[in-house]
Amino acid sequence: MATTEAPEVFDTTVSTRRGDAVFAGLARGAGVLIMIALAGVAIFLLVEGAPALTAGEEALYGKESLTLYVWPLLYGTLLAALLAMLMAAPLAIGVALVISHYAPRRIARPLGYLIDLLAAVPSVVYGLWGRAVLAPAILPLYKWLGDNLSWLPFFEGPALSGRTILTAAIVLAVMALPIITAICREVFLQTPRMHEEAALALGATRWEMIRLTVFPYARSGVISAVLLGLGRALGETMAVAMVLAASGLITINLISTQNPSTIAANIALNFGNASGMKVNVLIFSGLVLFVVSFAVNFIGRWIASRGQAKA
Repeated sequence: MATTEAPEVFDTTVSTRRGDAVFAGLARGAGVLIMIALAGVAIFLLVEGAPALTAGEEALYGKESLTLYVWPLLYGTLLAALLAMLMAAPLAIGVALVISHYAPRRIARPLGYLIDLLAAVPSVVYGLWGRAVLAPAILPLYKWLGDNLSWLPFFEGPALSGRTILTAAIVLAVMALPIITAICREVFLQTPRMHEEAALALGATRWEMIRLTVFPYARSGVISAVLLGLGRALGETMAVAMVLAASGLITINLISTQNPSTIAANIALNFGNASGMKVNVLIFSGLVLFVVSFAVNFIGRWIASRGQAKA
């Protein structure tokens, strides 16, 4: 009588658990490494920027105090970034809606790829475009605004050059557009299909369906996308340095040649020639930008995590 042997069973439990442990260890190690790098940057900025608290007027580029030196730069940074978001956010949300809910698939997919490719363009290319193309092309508009709307403090003028804080904000808006669009597009696509179909079945138009189902579901994602785009605009360096003709003044005149500078652009333009205490002053301004950018990105991530938890 022939005996049949049971087929050999390979125990994969041990190897699977070992693979999970290795992957989990690598993931934790990557997270810890990022935190260490972030802490290292913060410590470097604190240590090297602390001596700037006792800097004299010469090291502060003629300013009487460190606050008077940093505040105009922080003001210019926030002004340019906020103007960029006012232009980029509505456009990005509209483009994301077109890609996710309006355009046919054969058009939506190439359009999405095209928007994503904008993020791959180096910032120096945006700077060259803003300085050589956008600034001369938009100068007639600035002159018209100065001639017809000079009673508004934003367009008081005189408009003598296209290299203004408004031009820099337009360039920043173009640079932040793909980030906001990509996040909003993915958030819009995650809206439950049953909710959309229920709204349409009840007689809602496409826009009413989007307003009643997509926007409430994607609110936290849209806010976090705008804040992440704001963080991108706050830290931009070369594009602003190449486009903006800065004078270091605090003004709300958007089309004048008297423009506030930004922290990142100021560091890029002055760090190469700085020495001694001036280096510490520039590093301290970088610390201020680091804190602002970290706060903006942290708030964006926090809002996004709240939205995911509620979903």
